[in-house]
Amino acid sequence: MTNNKFFYIEDDDILASVTVKALIKRSYEVEHFSSVAEASACDHLSDFAYGLLDLKLEDGNSLALIDALINANPRMKILVLTGYASIASAVQAVKMGATNYLAKPATVDDILRAFEKGAGDSRELSLETVDEMSLRRREWETIQTALAANNGNISATARHLKMHRRTLQRKLQKKPVSE
Repeated sequence: MTNNKFFYIEDDDILASVTVKALIKRSYEVEHFSSVAEASACDHLSDFAYGLLDLKLEDGNSLALIDALINANPRMKILVLTGYASIASAVQAVKMGATNYLAKPATVDDILRAFEKGAGDSRELSLETVDEMSLRRREWETIQTALAANNGNISATARHLKMHRRTLQRKLQKKPVSE
């Protein structure tokens, strides 16, 4: 018997409900967690074949869970799904062991295709899109790269970008521009 069980972390209850129902309809088992704290308390991580992680949650960042998931089951396929996609976070997720990375909105079919194809093969953000980016999107990517390089420190990132800290904070509060 093949393992078709999903570890799913998403803090948007409506999106989680729709996704869980769609996966169950496709014969998958799903255990949903709504926070990093709740997911971290799970004591049976080795039971899962798939990890579907929303990147930014109310109580933190789900990237911290990737290591624990892989340690529990090295064959687990992990997909990071986010409404705040950036090349920096995509690279970071894949380096940490994620199988793939998708920007929201993504359908359940997109999600399942991303699990099948692995890193770099589907509709996720890729380095080739850099040449086609708008100026506002390039700014967002530059900010995200600098933020990652400064370990999330806003003040250090603002100094790095030669930008006022409050200006950077305002830019980070906005959703990234879409293409």
